[in-house]
Amino acid sequence: MRPFIITLAGAIGGAAIAIAVVLTMADRGLLPINDRQMQSYLLQHPELAAAMLNRHQELEDDKQQAKQASALKNKAAFFDPKIAFVTGPTDAKHTLVEFYDYDCPYCRASLPALQKFYQARKHDTRFAFIEFPIESLHGAGAMFAARASLAARRQPERYMDFHFALLAEEGQMTEEMVYANAAKVGLDMTKLKADLKDPAIQKSLDASIALARKTGIDGTPTFILNGKMRPGMLDDATLAEAMKS
Repeated sequence: MRPFIITLAGAIGGAAIAIAVVLTMADRGLLPINDRQMQSYLLQHPELAAAMLNRHQELEDDKQQAKQASALKNKAAFFDPKIAFVTGPTDAKHTLVEFYDYDCPYCRASLPALQKFYQARKHDTRFAFIEFPIESLHGAGAMFAARASLAARRQPERYMDFHFALLAEEGQMTEEMVYANAAKVGLDMTKLKADLKDPAIQKSLDASIALARKTGIDGTPTFILNGKMRPGMLDDATLAEAMKS
């Protein structure tokens, strides 16, 4: 590949594919083929780089949407008890899935609406709560909280209280914070600590992270409401509107 094109591709990163289009046009005589002419032409038409970047992003967005649409067809994957904490009637008309991170500020901001909705609709809506801690953003505390949450599922009668208590915290998660909330909601601490040592807990966490990535989810919170994906914070109005369909 010509040195100038290599330099340009490096400069605009994701547009490398689009640069190949320019080369193809040049090879067909539609653009100058001399390096100096090519450079001069693109410098005179900077809008080409922007257009190529925009087109590349459109193609990436299309691929992402297709990936998500394909993943969403497998509804059972989101209600797998090995991955999600599942509650509510199996024949419920409505479903709500949440991928969350206990250190995520937007997950915490969604808590009031989600908690209110859960209390009002837990008898007629199928819920699935799925761990998706993003360690690169939130640190080891979030990963520990996720593992503790998975261990707490083995005490299901206390799980939702523990889950909501963790999301109601302020500041970065720590082990001390997790254990304090576990004790506050009445979890058996001896059992919780023993269950945390079970290798199956990490396997379950790995599986939930893998499901998020397979679905094309790259941030929290991400909700799947009645089979439709909705990333970002929820409030009462947006949650009610989304669940109408």
